[in-house]
Amino acid sequence: MEKQEIFEQIKQFLQELFDIDPDSVTLDSHIADDLDLDSIDAVDLIVHLQNKTKKRVSPEAFKNVRTIGDIVEVIYTLWNEKTPA
Repeated sequence: MEKQEIFEQIKQFLQELFDIDPDSVTLDSHIADDLDLDSIDAVDLIVHLQNKTKKRVSPEAFKNVRTIGDIVEVIYTLWNEKTPA
Protein backbone atom coordinates (compact mmCIF):
# COMPACT_ATOMS: atom_id res chain seq x y z
CA MET A 1 0.00 0.00 0.00
CA GLU A 2 1.38 3.40 -0.96
CA LYS A 3 1.55 6.42 1.36
CA GLN A 4 -0.98 8.38 -0.68
CA GLU A 5 -3.49 5.53 -0.37
CA ILE A 6 -2.94 5.40 3.38
CA PHE A 7 -3.40 9.17 3.62
CA GLU A 8 -6.66 9.03 1.67
CA GLN A 9 -7.97 6.22 3.88
CA ILE A 10 -7.05 8.09 7.05
CA LYS A 11 -8.94 11.14 5.78
CA GLN A 12 -11.96 8.92 5.12
CA PHE A 13 -11.71 7.39 8.62
CA LEU A 14 -11.50 10.86 10.17
CA GLN A 15 -14.68 11.82 8.35
CA GLU A 16 -16.49 8.62 9.35
CA LEU A 17 -15.37 8.57 12.97
CA PHE A 18 -15.16 12.26 13.87
CA ASP A 19 -17.05 14.13 11.12
CA ILE A 20 -13.88 15.95 10.04
CA ASP A 21 -13.94 17.44 6.54
CA PRO A 22 -11.38 15.42 4.55
CA ASP A 23 -10.50 18.50 2.50
CA SER A 24 -9.25 20.19 5.67
CA VAL A 25 -6.80 17.37 6.48
CA THR A 26 -3.18 17.59 5.32
CA LEU A 27 -0.11 15.56 6.15
CA ASP A 28 0.96 18.45 8.40
CA SER A 29 -2.36 18.54 10.30
CA HIS A 30 -1.61 18.28 14.01
CA ILE A 31 -3.91 15.72 15.60
CA ALA A 32 -4.71 17.73 18.73
CA ASP A 33 -4.17 21.34 17.66
CA ASP A 34 -5.61 21.26 14.14
CA LEU A 35 -8.11 18.40 14.28
CA ASP A 36 -9.12 18.79 17.93
CA LEU A 37 -8.74 15.08 18.67
CA ASP A 38 -7.93 14.01 22.20
CA SER A 39 -6.14 10.87 23.40
CA ILE A 40 -9.37 8.84 23.49
CA ASP A 41 -10.08 9.83 19.87
CA ALA A 42 -6.54 8.81 18.93
CA VAL A 43 -7.10 5.39 20.51
CA ASP A 44 -10.36 5.04 18.55
CA LEU A 45 -8.47 5.89 15.35
CA ILE A 46 -5.74 3.35 16.14
CA VAL A 47 -8.31 0.61 16.81
CA HIS A 48 -10.05 1.46 13.53
CA LEU A 49 -6.72 1.32 11.66
CA GLN A 50 -5.90 -2.03 13.25
CA ASN A 51 -9.25 -3.44 12.20
CA LYS A 52 -8.78 -2.22 8.62
CA THR A 53 -5.16 -3.32 8.22
CA LYS A 54 -5.54 -6.55 10.23
CA LYS A 55 -2.20 -5.69 11.86
CA ARG A 56 -1.48 -4.82 15.46
CA VAL A 57 -0.17 -1.34 16.09
CA SER A 58 2.12 -1.26 19.10
CA PRO A 59 1.71 1.58 21.59
CA GLU A 60 5.40 2.42 21.08
CA ALA A 61 4.78 3.04 17.39
CA PHE A 62 2.23 5.71 18.20
CA LYS A 63 4.07 7.25 21.15
CA ASN A 64 5.62 10.06 19.07
CA VAL A 65 2.78 10.55 16.60
CA ARG A 66 1.71 14.19 16.40
CA THR A 67 0.57 14.74 12.82
CA ILE A 68 -1.38 12.91 10.14
CA GLY A 69 1.92 12.45 8.29
CA ASP A 70 3.29 10.64 11.35
CA ILE A 71 0.31 8.27 11.26
CA VAL A 72 0.86 7.64 7.54
CA GLU A 73 4.51 6.74 8.22
CA VAL A 74 3.62 4.33 11.06
CA ILE A 75 0.94 2.58 8.99
CA TYR A 76 3.15 2.48 5.88
CA THR A 77 5.97 0.85 7.86
CA LEU A 78 3.58 -1.58 9.53
CA TRP A 79 1.85 -2.47 6.27
CA ASN A 80 5.14 -3.16 4.50
CA GLU A 81 6.74 -5.22 7.26
CA LYS A 82 7.61 -8.71 6.24
CA THR A 83 5.71 -11.30 8.21
CA PRO A 84 8.03 -13.98 9.67
CA ALA A 85 7.70 -17.35 7.98
